[in-house]
Amino acid sequence: MSAYIHHIETLVPETFCRQDYIRDRMMEWSGNPRTARYIRAVYDRSGIAKRHSVLPDFQRGVPTELFHDDALEPSTAERNRCYIRYARELSVEIARRALSGFSPADVTHVVTASCTGFYNPGMDYDIVVGLGLPPTVERYNLGFMGCYAAMPALRMAEQFCRANPRAVVLVVCLELCTLHFQLRDNPDNILANALFADGVAAAVVSARAPAGHAPVLRLGEFLPALATEGGGDMAWEVGNTGFNIVLSSYVPDIIAGSIGPIVDNILARRGRQRGEIDRWAIHPGGKSILDKLERCLLLEPSQLQQSRDVLRDFGNMSSATILFVLRRILDTLTPGHAEQICAMAFGPGLTIETALLEAVPAAKPEPVLVEV
Repeated sequence: MSAYIHHIETLVPETFCRQDYIRDRMMEWSGNPRTARYIRAVYDRSGIAKRHSVLPDFQRGVPTELFHDDALEPSTAERNRCYIRYARELSVEIARRALSGFSPADVTHVVTASCTGFYNPGMDYDIVVGLGLPPTVERYNLGFMGCYAAMPALRMAEQFCRANPRAVVLVVCLELCTLHFQLRDNPDNILANALFADGVAAAVVSARAPAGHAPVLRLGEFLPALATEGGGDMAWEVGNTGFNIVLSSYVPDIIAGSIGPIVDNILARRGRQRGEIDRWAIHPGGKSILDKLERCLLLEPSQLQQSRDVLRDFGNMSSATILFVLRRILDTLTPGHAEQICAMAFGPGLTIETALLEAVPAAKPEPVLVEV
């Protein structure tokens, strides 16, 4: 029995800023010529054109909500209150949009993932109440996992469908990373400030046979792995003034040094080789990660185009980002052509999550009989 991602929906806040504008603001703030030069280099090499935020704070000439020029950095409680307000609205909206072809009464499970805020009852509860889902819906929250959390969420959904062929699982990944912007001049914070953004994505997973006129993704093999030598190079903890991140510039090298055997392992489980993969949905944690993996996996630039496009247009939205990439792949499939996809996401640990998927073409419309 196969489980399918029947629909993926993505959403970003209306407010956005161009990357060069944020770069210039950060250079002004630094007040140190050496730091300003480093900021310019990091932002100019980011591969990002613009990023979205729930906050208006990163624009000139508008009232700020969280980061005030004449105040200390906002506390974790202040940041989390913003998270609660926006998460309640965005989670319900993305869930509503995602239920294309399904009714609220169909949903049996809700799986949420987020690492940028906390509240209870959480957005899983808000989705059930806001959409009028059955009160018997099973709810699960994958909290504080980081950028790779969508992969175990999809794996969990696939396992629910295997256990219950009638299951319809709604997966929601919501991240408001800009709430944790840190005005510090250490390299980790400068890099994080240059990469992260806000976004939310949702997917509907079911074992139902595809019946619509849009392509779907058949879920295949999942393989979690650890590159423990990088455990201290990517980390995330709660501090008094937001969440503190460790994000070493060595992360791309660590991932690239580990990924070959991991990819070959998951492909061997399905009797496949690298050359049989049409597209690679790689979490665009940064341009350097995509560049390193393109070289070490001997990929064609076109095989990573959707990952690069998402990075350019939205930045790194943590757990939601890989669903943005998969949505772009669905939108650019050749009609009537099945494609093999290898998806990857990375996070603290250093965790490497890999999955094989198959893009299944849209069902052919039934012929229309005309009486004469």
